[in-house]
Amino acid sequence: MSVRIVVDSACDLTRQQAEELKLDYVSLKTIFGEEEYLDGTTISHEEFYEKLIECGTIPTTSQITPYDYEPIFKNIKEAGDTAVVITLSSLLSGTYQSALIAMDGYEDCICPVDSLNVSIGEQNLVKYAVRLRDKGLSAVEIKEELDRVKGNISVLAVFDTLEYLKQGGRISKSAAWAGTILSIKPVISVVRGEIAVLGKARGSKNGNNMLMENVRRSGGIDFTMPYCLGYSGLDDTLLQKYIKDSASLWEGKTDHLPISTIGSTIGTHAGPGAIAVSYFHL
Repeated sequence: MSVRIVVDSACDLTRQQAEELKLDYVSLKTIFGEEEYLDGTTISHEEFYEKLIECGTIPTTSQITPYDYEPIFKNIKEAGDTAVVITLSSLLSGTYQSALIAMDGYEDCICPVDSLNVSIGEQNLVKYAVRLRDKGLSAVEIKEELDRVKGNISVLAVFDTLEYLKQGGRISKSAAWAGTILSIKPVISVVRGEIAVLGKARGSKNGNNMLMENVRRSGGIDFTMPYCLGYSGLDDTLLQKYIKDSASLWEGKTDHLPISTIGSTIGTHAGPGAIAVSYFHL
């Protein structure tokens, strides 16, 4: 009997990375016109941005359905295993609700966790779950611990462009136009499971400064817990600039900065050029 961890692709681990961590992986869908792809499975993060640039159109995304979860839950039960199911925030997607619906008949072996997060914030919770699993905790114990600590995760991001938020209907055309003319970089966070705009910085340097200020304001980074940096697009130039600008946050505290690419589920709304940092705050 094993304890398994089921994750969705919105945590921005690829299927290969999930397999290396011995995770069960379920993909959200990304749709370009008539073409449907499975995030992190049938379309890589790099391929998504290449297609996004080539097509010049904004794709749509689709949540995981109960039907997607049911065969995994059946396999878990038939194997005599138990599992923790970690999903992206229930306030951003119906995926958590799908997991609850699919649990019918599997309540004795499935422990659902609403991460109240997404992307590298959700990924940090997943990696903490892996740590707990490898220490030998039960599925119930892991769920209880994740529910206890998930409110301590901070996610901060700077978007390079407002275009994708505009085309996705998240902001008005006039706001996007003004932001482009003024080189406005919105600083985004996840607050109690929902996306919140913390501020608007003029230029990338001011955006980086605002990120650093919000890290300090949150209480700082707990380097004993999982932490991660992320970026969207085909290169990490902007992220490397942020790492250099924010050296005071890392120097003398860690010799390794995990970096994750941001996949199609979040990349659809962020577009290329976004950078993010996520950590458990002190």
